[in-house]
Amino acid sequence: MNKEKTALVVIDLQNGIVNSQRAPYTGAQVVERTMKLVHAFTTNGSFVALVRVSSFDGKDWLVPQTDSSQPASGLPDGWDHYVPELDAFQNTYQITKRQWGAFYGTDLDLQLRRRGIDTLVLCGISTGIGVDTTAREAYAHGYHQIFVEDAMTASTKEEHDHCITHIFPRIGKVRTTEEVLAVL
Repeated sequence: MNKEKTALVVIDLQNGIVNSQRAPYTGAQVVERTMKLVHAFTTNGSFVALVRVSSFDGKDWLVPQTDSSQPASGLPDGWDHYVPELDAFQNTYQITKRQWGAFYGTDLDLQLRRRGIDTLVLCGISTGIGVDTTAREAYAHGYHQIFVEDAMTASTKEEHDHCITHIFPRIGKVRTTEEVLAVL
């Protein structure tokens, strides 16, 4: 990996998401592994983008009719704050999104291109929602991608495994935290 052309993109490591039921890894395991990645990337002077989902006033959420909806109302205060462990890192770029993916409606692509970045290392929660949607958008934008399998998790093991086995190998490379750290 060329550190000048590679960015770490961390998806939705925020209080209301990390602290919910996850599989195959717990939110705490994903945070611990991601902290190793963020430390390595920031120490090497590489670009790190922290992405969170939030709402200004609740009126900016997507609300299409679906068979399975989860209302965004009644969320506790601070649910959308990054986990405290991320506060230790000052040299990160923070992005707020209003939907699943980190590209649509944000300046992520602009910030990456201005820095000459062509490769993304993706991790976070949830494998099959925020990470997967961001990965598909990144693929459509022409980015090379590395998916850190053990630094992401989902609502179910089946959801996680489906993306890791069937989707991500078609649009990038799947690696472990230790494999990524070894090449930094």
